[in-house]
Amino acid sequence: MPYFIYKVGPLSILEKQGQADSFKEAKTLANEIRRHLDPKAGQVVKMIFAENEMQAEETLQQPRELDNSLAGDDW
Repeated sequence: MPYFIYKVGPLSILEKQGQADSFKEAKTLANEIRRHLDPKAGQVVKMIFAENEMQAEETLQQPRELDNSLAGDDW
């Protein structure tokens, strides 16, 4: 299964940036894209391991719940 790299913008708009077959290659690509991001643009780069592009996008668009065991005293 490949790794997919996405820019996630405001309103959770996904923009595929590439894909890689190995974790090391995907991490290098994601870090390179992050270096060129404008911090004021409100975008983040996410890397996801999935069977195909559709599954990757569906997973990225699902809301994540807070795991209370990982929350610190600030919560």
